Amino acid sequence: MSNKYQLDKIDRKILSFLVKNARMPFLEIARVCEVSGAAIHQRVKKMESQGIIAGSRLLVKPSALGFDVCAFVGVILSESKRYDEVINAIRKVPEVVECHYVTGKYTLLLKIYCVDHDHLMNVLVHSIQNIPGIQKTDTMISLDNPIDREVWLEDYVNS
Repeated sequence: MSNKYQLDKIDRKILSFLVKNARMPFLEIARVCEVSGAAIHQRVKKMESQGIIAGSRLLVKPSALGFDVCAFVGVILSESKRYDEVINAIRKVPEVVECHYVTGKYTLLLKIYCVDHDHLMNVLVHSIQNIPGIQKTDTMISLDNPIDREVWLEDYVNS
């Protein structure tokens, strides 16, 4: 039996602001929500304790650091029992920024950032494809990222 925290309109409004700008002052959010700064603080702490908010972080654009190639790599394992071993090896590849265990054609879907296509080829051939337990990979290069957002939240700012 799960005790899920029920978000109300104010909670959703708070989250919509913080998802867009985690550094937005609580007093500014409080002014828009027409509640006290202490109320915003208490609600944020409650959402943190319930696991709805799992911290905040600074987002760095990979291209600003020279990582101009984003690729997705579908991975098929040779044996499912090698999952943990493969995941531990993938963790050591710094270019891998996300790893998902997925349904369908692949076992894993990796998101990686590289400086250029030569770097991508090097990571694929010398790192990922050399991991024991990986049978096959299929690479897709991202040409554009027209939608890039966090989890969708209904925007109550204007309501």
